[in-house]
Amino acid sequence: MEILDGIAPIADRYDGYVLDLWGVVHDGRKPYPGVPEALAELKARGKAICFLTNAPRRAWVVAEMLDRMGLDRALYDGIMSSGEASWRMLKDRKHPWFAALGHRCIHIGPERDLSVVEEDVAEIVTDPDQADFLLNTGPDDRLGPTSSEPYRPMLEACAKARLPMICVNPDRAVMVAGRKVICAGALADIYLELGQKVMEIGKPDPAVYEPVLEVLGNPQRHRVVAIGDTPHTDLAGAQAAGLDALWALTGLAAEAHGDDPAPARLAEVAHEEGVRPIAALRSLRW
Repeated sequence: MEILDGIAPIADRYDGYVLDLWGVVHDGRKPYPGVPEALAELKARGKAICFLTNAPRRAWVVAEMLDRMGLDRALYDGIMSSGEASWRMLKDRKHPWFAALGHRCIHIGPERDLSVVEEDVAEIVTDPDQADFLLNTGPDDRLGPTSSEPYRPMLEACAKARLPMICVNPDRAVMVAGRKVICAGALADIYLELGQKVMEIGKPDPAVYEPVLEVLGNPQRHRVVAIGDTPHTDLAGAQAAGLDALWALTGLAAEAHGDDPAPARLAEVAHEEGVRPIAALRSLRW
């Protein structure tokens, strides 16, 4: 597999760029070196940029987080998040799975994720027997982000009540400032083991790319590239949506394969994951 040092060699091949956030644009605390400059170069060339993240909170919350990191809003055109997609589905109830849900839910996750239910699209309750579904946005501050096991008792209680789960972040893990932490997908794995129904919202579901393409101005799909660090979400999702993909070797990829992975090994992993990125990318820099 070819490994690119930066995006300059392929920049003019595409009109639209779909960028993962955690592990590609930033490390959970600050942008990676060279990212603002790379985005500025793309915008100077008239490229459209949309961030697509499995973050379990609405797009406006993600935008404010990027503001605090110092990332200028002029460097991108829009944001689509799993939280935003989930909120929209809970609000309009047009999707058959969501149309069948009641209004009351148990929430597993931190309070900062509650934008997913703002405008009264769902009511949080504390008793599984009084709930209609389980809203899973990931680990909370009380039980911590390092293991899914502390969440098992609540998951078992919800399974006993046979509550369907909305998993608002299909990622199993993410790197935050060099530390690997679990995401909502890790809790969904336990719930699936318990024999319960789970609806995962976000990458790799190709449906989440439709609003992203709208942000990009609906370019032809062969003129759009997605960049992500995770094969089974970022790369698989892009492939399912008919987009080219670049495999960023930062974030989870760096944690799994080191700073200087062998091209042959990357090709082997991509084959095992069933994805075909056009190349790997050392980092999102020009």
